[in-house]
Amino acid sequence: MVSEQQVLDSMRHIVDPDVGRDIVSLGFVKNVRIDGGDVRFVVELTTPACPVKESFRTQCEKAVRALPGVTSVEVEFTALPARQRRGPAINTLEQVEAVLAVSSCKGGVGKSTVAALLARAMLREGLSVGLLDADIYGPSVPTLFNVHHPQLYVRENMLVPVDLDGLKVMSLGFLLGESPAVLRGPIVSGYIQQILQQTDWGRLDYLLIDMPPGTGDIQLTIVQQAALDGAIIVTTPHSLSLVDVAKGILMFEKVNVPVLGLVENMSYFVCDNCAKKHYIFGSSARSLKERFGLNTLAELPIVYGLSNVERRDAGADFAPLAELSANVHREVGKRRIERVPQPVVSVDSGFLQIRWPDGAVSKLANRDVRASCRCAQCIDEVTGKQLLDVAKIPADIGVEHVQPLGNYAIGIHWSDGHSTGIYSWEHLRQIAGTAASA
Repeated sequence: MVSEQQVLDSMRHIVDPDVGRDIVSLGFVKNVRIDGGDVRFVVELTTPACPVKESFRTQCEKAVRALPGVTSVEVEFTALPARQRRGPAINTLEQVEAVLAVSSCKGGVGKSTVAALLARAMLREGLSVGLLDADIYGPSVPTLFNVHHPQLYVRENMLVPVDLDGLKVMSLGFLLGESPAVLRGPIVSGYIQQILQQTDWGRLDYLLIDMPPGTGDIQLTIVQQAALDGAIIVTTPHSLSLVDVAKGILMFEKVNVPVLGLVENMSYFVCDNCAKKHYIFGSSARSLKERFGLNTLAELPIVYGLSNVERRDAGADFAPLAELSANVHREVGKRRIERVPQPVVSVDSGFLQIRWPDGAVSKLANRDVRASCRCAQCIDEVTGKQLLDVAKIPADIGVEHVQPLGNYAIGIHWSDGHSTGIYSWEHLRQIAGTAASA
């Protein structure tokens, strides 16, 4: 009869593509049961919506079935438990697997449209999804879904979300109507807390929170109440948007919310005559990666009618949306298991010293690092030309504070007042390599 060790060894070649390690060493394979030639076991996924779930099933069944004496293989899937959520006694998020913020930090970049289309895409995958429109001053969900005066119900003192073709939706616009919200900060925070604590979401795979633009009290209230699993930042490849992207990344990471990646909206348009992609603002996923150290989850082009999300199948024939949804699943899963050793940064006199996970040490001159900043204030987003006058950087420029940003970058507050620069580990490696070869 086959042994448990043989079963495990047979699957050591099956690698999780997002982590780069095999599912056995990651501890994903559990509860192996052997009854004669019948083998059963559990594969614990990082998230119920893992995009490689069926691939794992096929590979596991094939590997174990090839063992001598095995006549049948049964694979059961579970998922890592959702993040433990802090909050009030009435916690309406306790049955939600993942709570994600969709943020822009600047208005007008299509954040709400992206959030709604992503919710529709996830729903088509068979997932249970909720969408909360938390923008009290400019709620967009009523317009996007063309639902302006829904009948709201209260069950056991809890608001019942509006059901739109299986998508659970709640908006402050449903509560306030079409009148402008002329409210002061404390009252706004009170509305936010009420809708978070008193909406009966039930069991969900994902709750997407369409965040209001900015980085103020409302955003902090949502972060504190919801214990977010991650944030998605929507931007356009334009300097005004990119400046705010940096501020948003710094805000989320400062309150321990991992930024999953960027969505580059209105990235390009496809010409009717030549079918060529035209990048109007002269940017691309690569330049965003260089600026912020984060992956681009999707590049969404300018497409007429894309903002109409009334229909359940809205965006169904739009490939970048399926790509966005799959990438979000991957990033959520990676954050749940990833424990990658990070470089350690220390500040020396006139230098940044970086001890890399492989033991190597790099010593980078402060002035060189400051001069290499690729933020929207220092680099022209269209031409790539340096806007920063390097000659004006003080020779004795100092580092006032270093902020770790997840597992991808650091933010640096300089003595000249500049604080929006984000330096990815890849970028700092390049500087170290240049300095070493000089």
